[in-house]
Amino acid sequence: MEEPLGASDETRLGKIVFSDEVQNAIEQVLQSTDPLDSSDFNSIDYINQMFPNEQSLSNIDDVISKMECEVSVIDDNIRSVIRGQTNTSQDGRIALEGAQKVINQLFAQITEIKTRAEKTEDMVKEITRDIKQLDSAKRNLTTAITALNHLHMLVGGIDSLTKLIEKRLYGEILNPLQAITEVNQHFQQYIDIPQIRNLSDKVHQIQQQLAGQITEDFHNTFSPSSTGSAKMSLAQLTDACKVVSVLDPKVRRDLLKWFIALQLEEYVQLFHENQDIAWLDKIDKRYAWLKRHLLDFEEKFGRIFPVDWEVSERVTVQFCILTRDELTKIMARRRNEIDVKLLLFAISKTQAFEQLLAKRFTGVTLNSGGRSTFETKQMASADESRDDVSAPQSLNEGVTSEEKRSDFMDLIGVCFKTHLDIYTESIDRNLSELIERFVQASKQPFNPLEAKSTVFPSCADLFVFYKKCMVQCTQLSNGKPLHDLAMIFKKYLREYAVKVLEASIPKITTVQSSIGTSMSLLTRENLQNLSNAAGQVIHNFLKEGETPRFTKDELIKICCILTSAEYCLETVQQLEDKLAEKIDASFADKIDLSEEKDVFHKIISNCIQLLVQDLENGCEPALHVINKIQWQTINNVGDQSSFVNSIISHFKHTVPIIRDNLSASRKYYTQFCLKFVNSFIPKYINTLFKCRLTNASSDNTHNILGCEQLLLDTHSLKTVLLDLPSIASTVNRKAPTSYTKVVVKGMTRAEMIIKVVMAPINPAMTFIEQVLKLLPDIPLIDYQKILDMKGLKRIDQIQLVELFKSATMSSITSGPSRDGGGGGGGGTNAPGGVGGSSRDHGRKSIGSTGGDNDVESSNAGSDRGRIKKLENLIKKRLPS
Repeated sequence: MEEPLGASDETRLGKIVFSDEVQNAIEQVLQSTDPLDSSDFNSIDYINQMFPNEQSLSNIDDVISKMECEVSVIDDNIRSVIRGQTNTSQDGRIALEGAQKVINQLFAQITEIKTRAEKTEDMVKEITRDIKQLDSAKRNLTTAITALNHLHMLVGGIDSLTKLIEKRLYGEILNPLQAITEVNQHFQQYIDIPQIRNLSDKVHQIQQQLAGQITEDFHNTFSPSSTGSAKMSLAQLTDACKVVSVLDPKVRRDLLKWFIALQLEEYVQLFHENQDIAWLDKIDKRYAWLKRHLLDFEEKFGRIFPVDWEVSERVTVQFCILTRDELTKIMARRRNEIDVKLLLFAISKTQAFEQLLAKRFTGVTLNSGGRSTFETKQMASADESRDDVSAPQSLNEGVTSEEKRSDFMDLIGVCFKTHLDIYTESIDRNLSELIERFVQASKQPFNPLEAKSTVFPSCADLFVFYKKCMVQCTQLSNGKPLHDLAMIFKKYLREYAVKVLEASIPKITTVQSSIGTSMSLLTRENLQNLSNAAGQVIHNFLKEGETPRFTKDELIKICCILTSAEYCLETVQQLEDKLAEKIDASFADKIDLSEEKDVFHKIISNCIQLLVQDLENGCEPALHVINKIQWQTINNVGDQSSFVNSIISHFKHTVPIIRDNLSASRKYYTQFCLKFVNSFIPKYINTLFKCRLTNASSDNTHNILGCEQLLLDTHSLKTVLLDLPSIASTVNRKAPTSYTKVVVKGMTRAEMIIKVVMAPINPAMTFIEQVLKLLPDIPLIDYQKILDMKGLKRIDQIQLVELFKSATMSSITSGPSRDGGGGGGGGTNAPGGVGGSSRDHGRKSIGSTGGDNDVESSNAGSDRGRIKKLENLIKKRLPS
C-alpha cells in the first residue's frame, strides 16, 4: 500500500500550477464550492475565516480531526486513480497494436487498386489509338477540301469580277466581291506561298480598280463640266454605293468628302464674305438655304446612298462648320458694325436652327462612339476647334434634355462667344440708365399713402432685370461672359445701395417743440404734488429750445429703406447662390457678393440707429426735467410724475409707427427695441446720478419722500419699457426673453441706486453693507455719485470712500466670503431678485421708511461671514 505524501514530499515536488484553459476545464468537470478546491486558495485567509477570534479556537480539535479524515479520503482516491491508470496503459498498448495491423492491411489494398487502375488505363489507350488517328486524318482532309474550294472560288471569282467590272454591272459585282474578300482574308495565313500571294495581289488590284472606276462614274454623273462617258443611272449609282461599302473605308470617306463639297459649292459662293447677304442681319437666310437644299437633295438623291452613310447629316455638319468659320472671319473683320441687338438676333436665329438640327438628326456622325465610324479630316479638325473654344452648354428654356446633350448645340454658335463682351457692355449701360432713373424717382417727395408696400418698387425692378439678364446670358454662355455679368451686378448693387437707399435716408431738417408735444398731457392734478420751484423749472424749460426730430413720414420712409435693404440682402444671397450654380466650374470660386451684402447690412444698422436716436431724442426733454426738479423739497408722494407721462406719451406716439412699418421685419424691430433700451437705460441712470435727492445731515435725518417718488416713477418706467414692443397695440404679444432680461437688469439697477440713496449713512458700517448688498459690483465712481445724490459734501465723503475702498479690497482678497456676498447681491440685478419684487411696489411699500428691512429680507441668502468681516473692519477704522 502506498503511503500518503508528507510535507517534505510536497516541498520537494513544489506547487503544481495549471494554465487558465486547463483550470477552467477542471472547474467545469469538477464543480465544487469548497474553498480548498479554488485555484487562488490562500491558507492564511482560510484559517482566519475558520477561527476569527479566540473563542472559536475551542473546537480546533474537532476541525483537525475532520481535516485528517478528509486527507485520508483524498489519499485513498489518489491510490485508486494511480492503480486504474496502470491498467489503462496496458489496454492502450493492446489497442494501438490492433490499429497498426488494420492500417497495414488497408495500405496493401490501396496499392493493389492503384496497380489495377494503371493496367486499365494502358488497355484504354491501346483501344483508342486507332480512333485518334482516324479523327486526325478526317480533320486534315476537311481542311484540305475547304482550302481547295476557297482556292477555286478565289480563282473563279477573280476571273468573273474582271469581266463584270468591264461591263460596270455593280449589282452583280456585290456578292462575288464580298465572297472573294472574305476568302482572301482566309488565305492571309498562307501568304508566304507564291501562288497565294499572286492571287491576293490580284484581289487588291480589283478593289483599287473598282474604287477608281466608281469614283469616276460619280464625277461623270454629278459634275456639271464633265464631258466623259455617259452618265450612270440612279439605280447603278445605288449599286455602286453598296459596292463601296465593301471596299476600304477610305474610298467611302474620299467619295463623300468630294460629294458634300459639291453639294455646298453653291452655298459657299452665294454667302461669300464679300456678299451683303453674308452679314449677320441676314443670317436666317443661310439656314433657310440649307433647309431648302436638304429637301431637294433628299428628294433627288436620298435613295442613292445607304442609310448608315447618314449623308444628309454629314452635309448638315459640314454646312455648320463652314458657316461657323465664315461667320468668325466676317465678324472679326467688321466687329465695329456689331451692336447688341444684331448680336442677339444672330444668336437667337442660330440657337433656333441648332435646336431644329438636334430634333432632326441623331448626331451619330459627331459622336466617336456612334454607328458611323468615319469622319472627314475637315470634320475632325472642326471638332478639335470646338474643344479648344470654351463653349459651355447652352441653357435654353423649352429645350428637352436630349437637345441639351446634342452635339449640334453651339456647333455654329461657338463663333459668337468671343463677341459676348458687346452684350455685357450693353447690360452695363442699361443698368447705369436704370439706376439713374431710380435715383431721380427717389428724389421725388415721399408719400407713404401712395406706397403699396414697405419695400421700394425699384428693388423688385432691379432684381427682375438681374434675373432676365442672368437667364439670357446663361443661354449664351456660362463661362467668362457670365462672370463679367456677375461683376457688373456687383457694381450696380453697390451703386443702388449708395445712390438710392442710403441717399434716401432722411436728414433731420424739421424742428419740433419736443417738450411741448411730450408734456402736453400734463394736468394740474399731476403738477400739484411738485413744489412751486419744480413747477417753475418745468415752465422755464419749455421755453429753452427745441429738439430736432423726424416727422411721421420720415420715420415711415426710414422703415421702408430698412425693409428694402433687408429685401436686397436676402435677394443678393439668392443671386449669389444662383450664379454659383449656373456658372462654369472654373469661375465658381470667383462669385463672391459678401461686400455687397455688407453694404446692405450697414444700411440696415444705420436705419435702426436713426430710429433709436429719434426715439431717444423724444425722451431727452423729459430726462432734462428730472434734473431740474428739486427732489429734496417734495413733501408727499403721489402718482407717477409728469416726466413719466411725457415719456409714455412719446412711446405711444412713435413706437406704433415703427412697429407697423416693420411688421414684415420682426427681427429688425426686435433689434431696434434692444438697441433702444441698451442706450436709454444707461442714459436714465446717468440722469439719476445728476439728481440731488436728499440733504444728508449729521443727525441722520433727511427727506426721502423725493426718493420714494422717483422710485415709484422708475418702477412705472420699467413697466412701460417691458411692454414697449407691443405698446398701444391691439395684439398683446409677449416681448422676447432677451429683451426682457435687458430691461429688468438695467431698470432694477436704477431702483437699487435709489434705494441706496434712501438708506441713512449712519452708522457708516450699515450703509456700506447696504451698498454692497444692493449693488455688489458698483465701481468707485458710481459710489461717489450716489454720495453726491445724498447731498454729502466732498469733505464728508472722504471717510466713506476710504471705508468703501477697504471693504471692496477685503471682499476681493477673501475669496469664499466675496463669492458668497456676490451671489446674494447678484440676485438684485436678475429677474425675480430684489429688483423683480419692485414690480409690485405700491404707495405703501415705497412710502415706508423701513427700506432697510426690505433689503435685508430680499438678501436673506447673503453670506453672513462676509458681512461679519466687513463689520469688524469698519469698526477698526471708525474714530473712537
